[in-house]
Amino acid sequence: MKNYLILIFLCLFFNNAQSIETKIIYNVQNEIITNIDIKNEFKYLVALNSTLKELDKERILDISKNSIISEKIKKIEISKNFNEVKIDEEYLNYLLKNIYSKLGLKTSDAFELYLNNYDLSLSYVKEKLTIDALWNQLIILKYKNQIVINEVKIKKEISNKSNIQSKEYRLSEISFEIRDKTEIKIKYDEIIKSINEIGFENTAAIYSFSSSSTMGGDIGWINKNSLNNKIYKNINDLMLGEISKPIILPNGILILRITDIKFSKINIDMESALKEAINYERDRQLNQYSKIYYNKIKKNLKFDD
Repeated sequence: MKNYLILIFLCLFFNNAQSIETKIIYNVQNEIITNIDIKNEFKYLVALNSTLKELDKERILDISKNSIISEKIKKIEISKNFNEVKIDEEYLNYLLKNIYSKLGLKTSDAFELYLNNYDLSLSYVKEKLTIDALWNQLIILKYKNQIVINEVKIKKEISNKSNIQSKEYRLSEISFEIRDKTEIKIKYDEIIKSINEIGFENTAAIYSFSSSSTMGGDIGWINKNSLNNKIYKNINDLMLGEISKPIILPNGILILRITDIKFSKINIDMESALKEAINYERDRQLNQYSKIYYNKIKKNLKFDD
């Protein structure tokens, strides 16, 4: 019933796809963006974060437009650095599983049926995941020497937090930029106001520069041992649904919300916990460098509309 209502919304929002005349809305360095591209982007974003349909028309279109422009810019840069827009099939399926698992689906076939409700194909989603994956590879190539991982410190933090009862958080994030520290409170208050008005998921889609914004900021389950002390201290006393104070990190500010907590009585596997913690810290830093590089290349591109 829920999917049926969403379909009705989409039809009313965009009318019949066949009746829409294709028009070029933007030309980014000879990569064109049409009204159909924006319509499909909207459907894709709503498929991953259904709360978006609660927003007004202008805001939805603005989010969809910015999202597809961002993808085109990344694709342009990818084409300069890779011979083809393609990744290993096994890795692609892994990325696909991460997406549909967060939607509560168990198989790619179930995901394909789910996408049919939004008039989207599995190949369309795979193409978008491929672009994201290649972009991440590019950021790693550009900034790998600037990623600082202190394994000794991480091991110590894991040891200090490890006990017989393991604690995991289901987290959602909003990462945003500031020009100087005087803007932190202003921006934070603005974001909290938005969360109160339209919800965390929709606010993440509007404000967050993290790739998780397409999923409403959801970053899934994170073991407490994978979090650095600064982040852990900011969320440790939060209750379900509560939002952290702004966490100041290099190149950006992070806000976290706890959407769920679970405990399990297990012995901590130091090797696995260390690997997870390193991956989390590396991804967090790469996400910040991703925004820096994106802003840099965007300034040098020609936009026509």
